[in-house]
Amino acid sequence: MLPPQKAEAADGAAIFKAACAQCHLGGKNLVNPAKTLQKADLEKYGMYSAEAIITQVTNGKGAMPAFKSRLKPEEIEAVSSYVLAQADKSWAK
Repeated sequence: MLPPQKAEAADGAAIFKAACAQCHLGGKNLVNPAKTLQKADLEKYGMYSAEAIITQVTNGKGAMPAFKSRLKPEEIEAVSSYVLAQADKSWAK
């Protein structure tokens, strides 16, 4: 069995692939290329925290839809952890 952090990251990866990768594959942003999920952009736009990512995924913003009716809170938290972990390693596999 994976430790909780590893399990959450694995769950986050699967959820991201199913729900987010259409617009954010590889940390990119196909709708607004200036606002990627790369660490520098997350920091620049005040999004480099679990709380900020959870809020945006839950409520949506601009062209990004809200996921509060599609994902459970713990799934959104897992996606947030995954995005931050990937940003820290520049979305390298």
